Amino acid sequence: MTMEAKTALHEIGNRHREILLYPDGNEPRSRMRVPLSRRHWLKWRLRHNPKTLVVEKRLADKKPLWWVLALGSLAVAAPFLSNSSLSIAAIFCMYAAINVLWTLIIGTAGIFSLATMAVVGLAGYAAAAANVYLGVPWPFMLLIGGVAGLVTGAFLALPSTRLDGLYYALLTLGMAEICRVFIQQLKPLAPSNGSINAVGSFIPSEWYLQREGLLLGFAAAFALLLGALLLFRLINSERLGLVLQTARDEEAFAEAIGIDYRRARSQVFMISSAGLGVIGSFYAMYYSSISPAVFSLDQLLLLFAMIVIGGIGRADGAVLGTAIVILIDKGMLDLGPARILLIAVIMMVVTLFAHNGLVGIREQFRNFRNRKKSEARARRTEKGGEVMPEEAIEIADKQEVYFRRFNKRLREELKLLITPDLLEEHRQKPLGRHSDGLSRVLNYFRRGEMADKYAIMRQPDGFNRYKIVALSGERGAPPRLVDDRIYETIEEAYHAVFLLRVNDLLES
Repeated sequence: MTMEAKTALHEIGNRHREILLYPDGNEPRSRMRVPLSRRHWLKWRLRHNPKTLVVEKRLADKKPLWWVLALGSLAVAAPFLSNSSLSIAAIFCMYAAINVLWTLIIGTAGIFSLATMAVVGLAGYAAAAANVYLGVPWPFMLLIGGVAGLVTGAFLALPSTRLDGLYYALLTLGMAEICRVFIQQLKPLAPSNGSINAVGSFIPSEWYLQREGLLLGFAAAFALLLGALLLFRLINSERLGLVLQTARDEEAFAEAIGIDYRRARSQVFMISSAGLGVIGSFYAMYYSSISPAVFSLDQLLLLFAMIVIGGIGRADGAVLGTAIVILIDKGMLDLGPARILLIAVIMMVVTLFAHNGLVGIREQFRNFRNRKKSEARARRTEKGGEVMPEEAIEIADKQEVYFRRFNKRLREELKLLITPDLLEEHRQKPLGRHSDGLSRVLNYFRRGEMADKYAIMRQPDGFNRYKIVALSGERGAPPRLVDDRIYETIEEAYHAVFLLRVNDLLES
Protein backbone atom coordinates (compact mmCIF):
# COMPACT_ATOMS: atom_id res chain seq x y z
CA MET A 1 0.00 0.00 0.00
CA THR A 2 1.40 3.38 -0.99
CA MET A 3 1.74 6.33 1.34
CA GLU A 4 -1.00 8.21 -0.55
CA ALA A 5 -3.48 5.39 0.06
CA LYS A 6 -2.58 5.27 3.74
CA THR A 7 -3.30 8.96 4.26
CA ALA A 8 -6.80 8.51 2.78
CA LEU A 9 -7.86 6.10 5.51
CA HIS A 10 -9.94 7.26 8.48
CA GLU A 11 -10.04 6.15 12.06
CA ILE A 12 -12.61 3.64 13.21
CA GLY A 13 -15.93 5.33 13.90
CA ASN A 14 -17.60 8.49 12.56
CA ARG A 15 -15.07 11.10 13.63
CA HIS A 16 -14.37 12.05 10.02
CA ARG A 17 -18.02 13.12 9.69
CA GLU A 18 -17.93 15.37 12.72
CA ILE A 19 -17.45 19.12 12.48
CA LEU A 20 -14.39 19.89 14.59
CA LEU A 21 -12.61 23.13 15.43
CA TYR A 22 -9.40 23.56 17.39
CA PRO A 23 -9.78 26.70 19.51
CA ASP A 24 -6.93 28.52 21.18
CA GLY A 25 -7.17 27.91 24.89
CA ASN A 26 -5.51 31.24 25.69
CA GLU A 27 -8.19 33.34 24.00
CA PRO A 28 -11.59 34.02 25.61
CA ARG A 29 -14.58 32.36 23.99
CA SER A 30 -17.50 34.41 22.68
CA ARG A 31 -20.69 32.81 21.39
CA MET A 32 -23.63 34.58 19.80
CA ARG A 33 -26.96 34.03 21.51
CA VAL A 34 -30.47 33.89 20.06
CA PRO A 35 -32.17 37.30 20.57
CA LEU A 36 -34.38 37.52 23.68
CA SER A 37 -33.02 34.23 25.04
CA ARG A 38 -30.01 32.68 26.71
CA ARG A 39 -29.64 29.96 24.07
CA HIS A 40 -26.88 29.87 21.48
CA TRP A 41 -27.38 29.50 17.76
CA LEU A 42 -25.06 26.49 17.62
CA LYS A 43 -24.49 23.86 20.29
CA TRP A 44 -20.74 23.28 20.66
CA ARG A 45 -19.03 20.85 23.01
CA LEU A 46 -15.41 21.06 24.17
CA ARG A 47 -13.44 17.85 24.73
CA HIS A 48 -9.86 16.67 24.84
CA ASN A 49 -8.76 14.20 22.22
CA PRO A 50 -7.74 11.09 24.21
CA LYS A 51 -4.81 10.42 21.88
CA THR A 52 -3.41 13.85 21.05
CA LEU A 53 -4.71 15.65 24.21
CA VAL A 54 -5.64 18.59 21.96
CA VAL A 55 -8.75 20.61 22.81
CA GLU A 56 -11.45 19.97 20.21
CA LYS A 57 -14.63 21.94 19.69
CA ARG A 58 -17.30 19.58 18.36
CA LEU A 59 -20.64 20.61 16.89
CA ALA A 60 -23.15 18.59 18.92
CA ASP A 61 -26.29 19.55 16.94
CA LYS A 62 -26.17 19.90 13.15
CA LYS A 63 -29.84 20.84 12.68
CA PRO A 64 -29.18 24.62 12.46
CA LEU A 65 -26.77 23.96 9.59
CA TRP A 66 -29.43 21.95 7.73
CA TRP A 67 -31.90 24.80 8.29
CA VAL A 68 -29.44 27.34 6.89
CA LEU A 69 -28.67 25.11 3.91
CA ALA A 70 -32.34 24.45 3.06
CA LEU A 71 -33.70 27.97 3.58
CA GLY A 72 -30.57 29.57 2.10
CA SER A 73 -30.97 27.46 -1.05
CA LEU A 74 -34.58 28.59 -1.37
CA ALA A 75 -33.63 32.27 -0.92
CA VAL A 76 -30.79 32.03 -3.44
CA ALA A 77 -32.89 30.18 -6.04
CA ALA A 78 -35.92 32.48 -5.74
CA PRO A 79 -34.75 35.20 -8.20
CA PHE A 80 -34.21 32.52 -10.86
CA LEU A 81 -37.67 30.95 -10.54
CA SER A 82 -40.52 31.59 -12.92
CA ASN A 83 -43.44 33.78 -11.89
CA SER A 84 -45.70 30.81 -11.13
CA SER A 85 -42.96 29.04 -9.16
CA LEU A 86 -42.23 32.23 -7.25
CA SER A 87 -45.90 32.54 -6.31
CA ILE A 88 -45.91 28.90 -5.14
CA ALA A 89 -42.79 29.56 -3.05
CA ALA A 90 -44.49 32.53 -1.35
CA ILE A 91 -47.58 30.42 -0.61
CA PHE A 92 -45.32 27.71 0.81
CA CYS A 93 -43.69 30.22 3.17
CA MET A 94 -47.07 31.46 4.41
CA TYR A 95 -48.51 28.01 5.04
CA ALA A 96 -45.24 26.78 6.54
CA ALA A 97 -45.36 29.67 9.03
CA ILE A 98 -48.96 28.74 9.91
CA ASN A 99 -47.99 25.09 10.44
CA VAL A 100 -44.96 25.99 12.57
CA LEU A 101 -47.17 27.99 14.93
CA TRP A 102 -49.84 25.28 14.83
CA THR A 103 -47.13 22.81 15.83
CA LEU A 104 -46.50 24.94 18.90
CA ILE A 105 -50.17 24.53 19.86
CA ILE A 106 -50.43 20.81 19.12
CA GLY A 107 -46.94 19.65 20.04
CA THR A 108 -45.53 22.02 22.66
CA ALA A 109 -48.77 23.07 24.38
CA GLY A 110 -50.45 19.71 23.81
CA ILE A 111 -53.79 21.31 22.83
CA PHE A 112 -55.40 19.64 19.81
CA SER A 113 -57.02 22.72 18.31
CA LEU A 114 -58.65 22.72 14.86
CA ALA A 115 -59.41 26.45 14.91
CA THR A 116 -56.09 27.47 13.37
CA MET A 117 -57.55 28.87 10.15
CA ALA A 118 -60.36 30.46 12.17
CA VAL A 119 -57.79 32.52 14.08
CA VAL A 120 -56.03 33.39 10.81
CA GLY A 121 -59.32 34.32 9.14
CA LEU A 122 -60.73 36.45 11.96
CA ALA A 123 -57.46 38.36 12.31
CA GLY A 124 -57.30 38.84 8.54
CA TYR A 125 -60.86 40.18 8.44
CA ALA A 126 -60.19 42.53 11.38
CA ALA A 127 -57.07 43.94 9.72
CA ALA A 128 -58.75 44.20 6.29
CA ALA A 129 -61.83 45.96 7.74
CA ALA A 130 -59.63 48.43 9.63
CA ASN A 131 -57.78 49.24 6.42
CA VAL A 132 -60.78 49.50 4.09
CA TYR A 133 -63.37 51.13 6.36
CA LEU A 134 -61.20 53.06 8.83
CA GLY A 135 -58.28 53.96 6.58
CA VAL A 136 -55.61 52.33 8.79
CA PRO A 137 -52.28 52.16 6.89
CA TRP A 138 -51.05 48.70 5.99
CA PRO A 139 -48.08 48.61 8.45
CA PHE A 140 -50.55 48.86 11.35
CA MET A 141 -52.57 45.98 9.92
CA LEU A 142 -49.96 43.57 11.29
CA LEU A 143 -50.45 44.99 14.78
CA ILE A 144 -54.24 44.81 14.48
CA GLY A 145 -54.03 41.23 13.24
CA GLY A 146 -51.76 40.26 16.14
CA VAL A 147 -54.13 41.79 18.71
CA ALA A 148 -57.15 40.13 17.08
CA GLY A 149 -55.34 36.79 17.11
CA LEU A 150 -54.39 37.25 20.75
CA VAL A 151 -57.98 37.98 21.75
CA THR A 152 -59.27 35.01 19.75
CA GLY A 153 -56.61 32.77 21.26
CA ALA A 154 -57.49 33.88 24.77
CA PHE A 155 -61.16 33.09 24.07
CA LEU A 156 -60.31 29.64 22.68
CA ALA A 157 -57.88 28.88 25.51
CA LEU A 158 -60.62 29.09 28.17
CA PRO A 159 -62.32 25.74 27.39
CA SER A 160 -58.92 24.01 27.00
CA THR A 161 -58.61 23.95 30.80
CA ARG A 162 -61.73 21.75 31.07
CA LEU A 163 -61.81 19.86 27.77
CA ASP A 164 -59.06 17.82 26.18
CA GLY A 165 -58.45 15.56 23.22
CA LEU A 166 -61.31 14.77 20.87
CA TYR A 167 -63.91 16.89 22.68
CA TYR A 168 -61.82 20.05 22.41
CA ALA A 169 -60.99 19.30 18.76
CA LEU A 170 -64.71 18.99 17.94
CA LEU A 171 -65.43 22.20 19.85
CA THR A 172 -62.82 24.20 17.92
CA LEU A 173 -63.95 22.67 14.63
CA GLY A 174 -67.52 23.77 15.34
CA MET A 175 -66.35 27.26 16.32
CA ALA A 176 -64.42 27.56 13.04
CA GLU A 177 -67.53 26.65 11.06
CA ILE A 178 -69.60 29.15 13.08
CA CYS A 179 -67.07 31.87 12.22
CA ARG A 180 -67.36 31.05 8.52
CA VAL A 181 -71.17 31.25 8.55
CA PHE A 182 -71.07 34.44 10.63
CA ILE A 183 -68.72 36.18 8.18
CA GLN A 184 -70.84 35.14 5.19
CA GLN A 185 -73.99 36.57 6.74
CA LEU A 186 -72.38 39.78 8.01
CA LYS A 187 -73.35 41.97 5.06
CA PRO A 188 -72.35 45.39 6.51
CA LEU A 189 -68.74 44.19 6.95
CA ALA A 190 -68.40 42.16 3.76
CA PRO A 191 -71.21 43.04 1.32
CA SER A 192 -69.78 41.15 -1.70
CA ASN A 193 -70.32 37.45 -0.85
CA GLY A 194 -68.62 37.83 2.48
CA SER A 195 -65.37 39.13 0.95
CA ILE A 196 -63.43 42.32 1.60
CA ASN A 197 -61.60 43.58 -1.47
CA ALA A 198 -59.21 46.44 -2.30
CA VAL A 199 -57.22 45.85 0.89
CA GLY A 200 -54.06 47.90 1.24
CA SER A 201 -50.85 45.97 0.66
CA PHE A 202 -47.11 46.29 1.08
CA ILE A 203 -46.87 45.50 -2.65
CA PRO A 204 -47.38 48.66 -4.76
CA SER A 205 -50.41 48.53 -7.02
CA GLU A 206 -48.29 48.95 -10.16
CA TRP A 207 -46.20 45.92 -9.12
CA TYR A 208 -49.17 43.67 -8.40
CA LEU A 209 -48.85 40.35 -10.30
CA GLN A 210 -45.65 41.66 -11.86
CA ARG A 211 -42.15 40.25 -11.44
CA GLU A 212 -41.15 42.90 -8.91
CA GLY A 213 -44.30 42.39 -6.87
CA LEU A 214 -43.84 38.61 -6.80
CA LEU A 215 -40.25 38.98 -5.61
CA LEU A 216 -41.30 41.44 -2.92
CA GLY A 217 -44.14 39.15 -1.84
CA PHE A 218 -41.82 36.16 -1.61
CA ALA A 219 -39.25 38.14 0.39
CA ALA A 220 -41.93 39.23 2.87
CA ALA A 221 -43.35 35.70 3.15
CA PHE A 222 -39.84 34.32 3.65
CA ALA A 223 -39.25 36.82 6.48
CA LEU A 224 -42.60 35.75 7.97
CA LEU A 225 -41.44 32.11 7.97
CA LEU A 226 -38.16 33.07 9.63
CA GLY A 227 -40.10 34.95 12.31
CA ALA A 228 -42.31 31.90 12.97
CA LEU A 229 -39.25 29.65 13.26
CA LEU A 230 -37.59 32.10 15.64
CA LEU A 231 -40.74 32.18 17.80
CA PHE A 232 -40.80 28.37 17.80
CA ARG A 233 -37.17 28.29 18.90
CA LEU A 234 -37.71 30.87 21.65
CA ILE A 235 -40.70 29.10 23.17
CA ASN A 236 -39.27 25.58 23.02
CA SER A 237 -35.84 26.46 24.37
CA GLU A 238 -36.94 28.79 27.16
CA ARG A 239 -38.93 28.39 30.35
CA LEU A 240 -42.36 27.84 28.77
CA GLY A 241 -41.14 25.00 26.59
CA LEU A 242 -39.16 23.37 29.39
CA VAL A 243 -42.18 23.53 31.72
CA LEU A 244 -44.41 21.89 29.13
CA GLN A 245 -41.81 19.22 28.37
CA THR A 246 -41.82 18.30 32.05
CA ALA A 247 -45.61 18.24 32.17
CA ARG A 248 -45.77 16.13 29.00
CA ASP A 249 -43.84 13.31 30.67
CA GLU A 250 -45.81 13.28 33.93
CA GLU A 251 -48.50 15.84 34.68
CA ALA A 252 -49.02 14.64 38.26
CA PHE A 253 -45.32 15.00 39.04
CA ALA A 254 -45.20 18.46 37.45
CA GLU A 255 -48.18 19.59 39.50
CA ALA A 256 -46.68 18.09 42.66
CA ILE A 257 -43.49 20.14 42.35
CA GLY A 258 -45.41 23.35 41.77
CA ILE A 259 -45.39 23.63 37.95
CA ASP A 260 -48.54 25.36 36.67
CA TYR A 261 -48.56 23.62 33.30
CA ARG A 262 -52.16 24.66 32.53
CA ARG A 263 -51.17 28.31 32.68
CA ALA A 264 -48.11 27.58 30.53
CA ARG A 265 -50.30 25.86 27.95
CA SER A 266 -52.64 28.83 27.81
CA GLN A 267 -49.73 31.23 27.42
CA VAL A 268 -48.24 29.24 24.52
CA PHE A 269 -51.70 29.03 22.93
CA MET A 270 -52.20 32.80 23.11
CA ILE A 271 -48.69 33.61 21.88
CA SER A 272 -49.12 31.27 18.93
CA SER A 273 -52.56 32.73 18.22
CA ALA A 274 -51.07 36.23 18.16
CA GLY A 275 -48.52 34.98 15.61
CA LEU A 276 -51.33 33.40 13.56
CA GLY A 277 -53.13 36.75 13.68
CA VAL A 278 -50.09 38.46 12.16
CA ILE A 279 -50.07 35.83 9.42
CA GLY A 280 -53.79 36.46 8.84
CA SER A 281 -53.23 40.17 8.27
CA PHE A 282 -50.29 39.33 6.00
CA TYR A 283 -52.57 36.95 4.09
CA ALA A 284 -55.07 39.77 3.47
CA MET A 285 -52.31 42.17 2.38
CA TYR A 286 -50.62 39.64 0.09
CA TYR A 287 -53.84 38.87 -1.85
CA SER A 288 -55.29 42.42 -1.39
CA SER A 289 -58.52 40.71 -0.33
CA ILE A 290 -59.91 38.07 1.99
CA SER A 291 -62.88 35.74 1.60
CA PRO A 292 -64.69 33.10 3.71
CA ALA A 293 -62.70 30.43 1.84
CA VAL A 294 -59.97 30.91 4.44
CA PHE A 295 -62.32 29.27 6.98
CA SER A 296 -63.17 26.32 4.75
CA LEU A 297 -62.73 22.74 5.85
CA ASP A 298 -60.63 22.07 2.74
CA GLN A 299 -57.93 24.46 3.94
CA LEU A 300 -57.94 22.90 7.40
CA LEU A 301 -57.66 19.36 6.02
CA LEU A 302 -54.75 20.37 3.79
CA LEU A 303 -52.98 21.85 6.82
CA PHE A 304 -53.68 18.66 8.75
CA ALA A 305 -52.21 16.59 5.90
CA MET A 306 -49.07 18.73 5.98
CA ILE A 307 -48.63 18.12 9.71
CA VAL A 308 -49.26 14.38 9.45
CA ILE A 309 -46.89 13.89 6.51
CA GLY A 310 -44.09 15.95 8.02
CA GLY A 311 -44.44 14.96 11.66
CA ILE A 312 -46.28 16.36 14.67
CA GLY A 313 -44.39 18.36 17.26
CA ARG A 314 -41.35 19.37 15.19
CA ALA A 315 -40.75 22.50 13.14
CA ASP A 316 -38.79 20.66 10.46
CA GLY A 317 -41.71 18.25 10.07
CA ALA A 318 -44.15 21.14 9.62
CA VAL A 319 -41.97 22.76 6.95
CA LEU A 320 -41.23 19.50 5.12
CA GLY A 321 -44.88 18.44 5.08
CA THR A 322 -45.93 21.88 3.84
CA ALA A 323 -43.39 21.73 1.01
CA ILE A 324 -44.66 18.34 -0.18
CA VAL A 325 -48.37 19.21 -0.07
CA ILE A 326 -47.94 22.68 -1.63
CA LEU A 327 -45.77 21.25 -4.39
CA ILE A 328 -48.47 18.70 -5.24
CA ASP A 329 -51.50 20.95 -4.73
CA LYS A 330 -50.19 24.11 -6.41
CA GLY A 331 -47.45 22.81 -8.67
CA MET A 332 -49.28 19.86 -10.25
CA LEU A 333 -52.49 21.52 -11.41
CA ASP A 334 -52.43 19.44 -14.58
CA LEU A 335 -53.36 16.37 -12.52
CA GLY A 336 -56.71 17.92 -11.62
CA PRO A 337 -58.59 16.30 -8.70
CA ALA A 338 -56.14 13.37 -8.79
CA ARG A 339 -53.58 15.48 -6.93
CA ILE A 340 -55.84 15.47 -3.84
CA LEU A 341 -55.96 11.67 -4.01
CA LEU A 342 -52.17 11.66 -4.31
CA ILE A 343 -51.89 13.68 -1.09
CA ALA A 344 -54.26 11.25 0.63
CA VAL A 345 -52.19 8.26 -0.54
CA ILE A 346 -48.96 9.84 0.70
CA MET A 347 -50.58 10.62 4.03
CA MET A 348 -51.81 7.02 4.35
CA VAL A 349 -48.42 5.54 3.46
CA VAL A 350 -46.60 7.81 5.92
CA THR A 351 -49.12 6.95 8.64
CA LEU A 352 -48.69 3.21 8.09
CA PHE A 353 -44.91 3.03 7.85
CA ALA A 354 -43.60 6.04 9.80
CA HIS A 355 -44.17 6.57 13.51
CA ASN A 356 -43.85 10.37 13.51
CA GLY A 357 -43.97 11.54 9.91
CA LEU A 358 -41.09 11.80 7.50
CA VAL A 359 -38.79 13.55 9.97
CA GLY A 360 -39.08 10.57 12.34
CA ILE A 361 -37.89 8.01 9.78
CA ARG A 362 -34.25 8.44 10.71
CA GLU A 363 -34.83 7.82 14.40
CA GLN A 364 -37.19 4.98 13.56
CA PHE A 365 -34.52 3.36 11.37
CA ARG A 366 -31.92 3.74 14.13
CA ASN A 367 -34.23 2.08 16.64
CA PHE A 368 -34.90 -0.74 14.17
CA ARG A 369 -31.18 -1.21 13.54
CA ASN A 370 -30.36 -1.21 17.25
CA ARG A 371 -33.15 -3.71 17.91
CA LYS A 372 -31.81 -6.04 15.23
CA LYS A 373 -28.30 -5.75 16.66
CA SER A 374 -29.64 -6.54 20.13
CA GLU A 375 -31.52 -9.55 18.81
CA ALA A 376 -28.34 -10.80 17.14
CA ARG A 377 -26.46 -10.39 20.43
CA ALA A 378 -29.25 -12.28 22.17
CA ARG A 379 -28.91 -15.19 19.75
CA ARG A 380 -25.16 -15.30 20.30
CA THR A 381 -25.65 -15.14 24.07
CA GLU A 382 -27.97 -18.13 24.28
CA LYS A 383 -24.93 -20.44 24.26
CA GLY A 384 -22.10 -20.10 26.74
CA GLY A 385 -23.02 -16.79 28.36
CA GLU A 386 -24.76 -15.89 31.59
CA VAL A 387 -26.67 -12.99 29.98
CA MET A 388 -30.25 -13.99 29.24
CA PRO A 389 -31.51 -13.36 25.68
CA GLU A 390 -34.16 -10.88 26.87
CA GLU A 391 -31.50 -9.09 28.94
CA ALA A 392 -29.03 -8.91 26.06
CA ILE A 393 -31.57 -6.94 24.01
CA GLU A 394 -31.50 -4.15 26.61
CA ILE A 395 -27.66 -3.99 26.84
CA ALA A 396 -26.43 -1.36 24.41
CA ASP A 397 -22.70 -1.94 25.00
CA LYS A 398 -21.81 -5.34 23.55
CA GLN A 399 -18.51 -5.28 25.46
CA GLU A 400 -20.59 -5.86 28.59
CA VAL A 401 -22.02 -9.01 27.02
CA TYR A 402 -18.57 -10.27 26.02
CA PHE A 403 -17.17 -9.56 29.48
CA ARG A 404 -19.94 -11.51 31.16
CA ARG A 405 -19.38 -14.47 28.84
CA PHE A 406 -15.64 -14.40 29.56
CA ASN A 407 -16.29 -14.07 33.29
CA LYS A 408 -18.60 -17.09 33.24
CA ARG A 409 -16.01 -19.28 31.50
CA LEU A 410 -13.35 -18.09 33.93
CA ARG A 411 -15.52 -18.99 36.93
CA GLU A 412 -16.17 -22.45 35.52
CA GLU A 413 -12.42 -23.03 35.24
CA LEU A 414 -11.73 -21.73 38.74
CA LYS A 415 -14.38 -24.00 40.23
CA LEU A 416 -12.31 -26.99 39.09
CA LEU A 417 -9.34 -25.68 41.12
CA ILE A 418 -11.30 -25.61 44.39
CA THR A 419 -10.15 -28.78 46.17
CA PRO A 420 -9.69 -29.75 49.84
CA ASP A 421 -5.92 -29.48 49.35
CA LEU A 422 -6.26 -25.90 48.09
CA LEU A 423 -8.45 -24.95 51.06
CA GLU A 424 -5.97 -26.52 53.47
CA GLU A 425 -3.08 -24.69 51.79
CA HIS A 426 -4.79 -21.37 52.35
CA ARG A 427 -5.64 -22.23 55.97
CA GLN A 428 -2.02 -23.08 56.71
CA LYS A 429 -0.65 -19.98 54.99
CA PRO A 430 -3.18 -17.21 54.17
CA LEU A 431 -0.42 -14.72 53.29
CA GLY A 432 2.79 -15.12 51.33
CA ARG A 433 3.69 -17.18 48.28
CA HIS A 434 1.13 -19.72 47.08
CA SER A 435 0.78 -22.37 44.46
CA ASP A 436 -0.29 -21.48 40.93
CA GLY A 437 -3.88 -22.65 41.43
CA LEU A 438 -4.37 -20.75 44.69
CA SER A 439 -2.78 -17.63 43.19
CA ARG A 440 -5.23 -17.69 40.28
CA VAL A 441 -8.20 -17.98 42.63
CA LEU A 442 -6.96 -15.17 44.91
CA ASN A 443 -6.26 -12.86 41.96
CA TYR A 444 -9.82 -13.39 40.72
CA PHE A 445 -11.20 -12.52 44.16
CA ARG A 446 -9.07 -9.36 44.35
CA ARG A 447 -10.38 -8.11 41.00
CA GLY A 448 -14.01 -8.40 42.10
CA GLU A 449 -16.40 -5.46 42.21
CA MET A 450 -16.51 -3.35 45.34
CA ALA A 451 -20.22 -4.01 45.98
CA ASP A 452 -20.70 -6.92 48.44
CA LYS A 453 -16.95 -7.41 48.71
CA TYR A 454 -15.87 -8.89 52.05
CA ALA A 455 -13.54 -7.05 54.40
CA ILE A 456 -12.07 -7.49 57.89
CA MET A 457 -13.11 -5.01 60.59
CA ARG A 458 -11.07 -4.71 63.80
CA GLN A 459 -13.21 -4.49 66.95
CA PRO A 460 -12.78 -1.41 69.15
CA ASP A 461 -12.94 -3.45 72.40
CA GLY A 462 -9.95 -5.64 71.56
CA PHE A 463 -6.82 -5.21 69.45
CA ASN A 464 -6.87 -8.83 68.22
CA ARG A 465 -10.61 -9.29 67.76
CA TYR A 466 -12.03 -9.19 64.20
CA LYS A 467 -15.37 -9.48 62.40
CA ILE A 468 -16.28 -9.96 58.73
CA VAL A 469 -18.31 -7.25 56.94
CA ALA A 470 -19.52 -6.77 53.36
CA LEU A 471 -18.95 -3.43 51.66
CA SER A 472 -21.93 -1.66 50.08
CA GLY A 473 -20.02 -0.19 47.13
CA GLU A 474 -21.86 3.15 47.48
CA ARG A 475 -20.37 6.34 48.82
CA GLY A 476 -21.73 7.14 52.28
CA ALA A 477 -23.45 3.75 52.78
CA PRO A 478 -21.98 1.80 55.75
CA PRO A 479 -20.90 -1.85 55.40
CA ARG A 480 -23.18 -4.60 56.64
CA LEU A 481 -22.17 -7.23 59.19
CA VAL A 482 -21.97 -10.76 57.75
CA ASP A 483 -22.29 -12.64 61.07
CA ASP A 484 -21.59 -12.22 64.78
CA ARG A 485 -18.60 -14.53 64.91
CA ILE A 486 -15.40 -13.02 66.37
CA TYR A 487 -11.96 -14.18 65.15
CA GLU A 488 -9.01 -14.05 67.55
CA THR A 489 -6.24 -13.85 64.91
CA ILE A 490 -5.87 -12.06 61.62
CA GLU A 491 -5.00 -15.37 59.89
CA GLU A 492 -8.34 -16.87 60.92
CA ALA A 493 -10.14 -13.80 59.61
CA TYR A 494 -8.30 -13.97 56.26
CA HIS A 495 -9.22 -17.64 55.90
CA ALA A 496 -12.85 -16.93 56.83
CA VAL A 497 -13.06 -14.27 54.08
CA PHE A 498 -11.50 -16.77 51.65
CA LEU A 499 -14.10 -19.42 52.52
CA LEU A 500 -16.94 -16.94 52.01
CA ARG A 501 -15.60 -15.98 48.59
CA VAL A 502 -15.12 -19.62 47.63
CA ASN A 503 -18.71 -20.35 48.65
CA ASP A 504 -19.99 -17.46 46.49
CA LEU A 505 -17.91 -18.72 43.57
CA LEU A 506 -19.27 -22.26 43.82
CA GLU A 507 -22.85 -21.01 44.06
CA SER A 508 -22.55 -18.61 41.10
